[in-house]
Amino acid sequence: MFTRRPSQSKTESFSKKAGRSKGSFREHAVSKTRHEKSRRPIAEERENPRLSTTLTSPIITLIVGREQRIFAAHEDVLSLSPFFQQACRGQFMEAQSKRITLPDEEPEIFSSVLEYLYKGDYYPRLAFNKRRNTWELEPSQDMGAPAMESTVYHHGTEGEVLKDTVIYCTAEKYGLEELKKIALRKQGLQSGIQCSTILASARYAYANTPDTDSKLRAHYLALIIRSRGTFKRSGTMQLEMHAGGSQLFFDLFVALCNHVDDVASAA
Repeated sequence: MFTRRPSQSKTESFSKKAGRSKGSFREHAVSKTRHEKSRRPIAEERENPRLSTTLTSPIITLIVGREQRIFAAHEDVLSLSPFFQQACRGQFMEAQSKRITLPDEEPEIFSSVLEYLYKGDYYPRLAFNKRRNTWELEPSQDMGAPAMESTVYHHGTEGEVLKDTVIYCTAEKYGLEELKKIALRKQGLQSGIQCSTILASARYAYANTPDTDSKLRAHYLALIIRSRGTFKRSGTMQLEMHAGGSQLFFDLFVALCNHVDDVASAA
């Protein structure tokens, strides 16, 4: 259901590479399926009873981001989100044109959110490896596909942040609890993350989640503590702490104190 995508510049990657999907959301926003014998996509069982009852609902046009990218989706599918349910009732929508404008969203992020609303997951999808009894990101079957970037340039931060972090925060705003769980799990599967990217993403997470959030913020605190040997030598970490301006660093201090207390108690 998406329109043409302009070519995008390469962004800095800090994780294992996966293939980038070239498919759009034509044909009811369902992308190409990818299968591997030992892997079971998380959304496989849910694909896709909602389409049978929603694809006759009105089409809503969405104007997204500074570039004013145009998306289209069925009203009933959008209404799975409490945010868009209210918007479709007239709070944010132009009644005559059935158009919703989202100037502060990143088109790449909104594309993933819309994919989730239609399919129950977004690419690269989560798959459960039965042999290893672990979750992993489903690899591309197209060997010629370009690498899937794990970061996205966010105009609000004027830099690269972890894509799954932005999706989590967007899901928070749109009231999509299951999407938050999926995005959080995918973040736990990333590796080789640069210190600067972790800190930028952690700052973004703190700025775009409520103080009551106990998942994404805790993920970053645990990640920094596990990698403390790297962070204590990081010039970026030193500059970030000098700059301050975030609850992140006090929470990190408390978490480190708790960690030290746990070690002392165990000894």
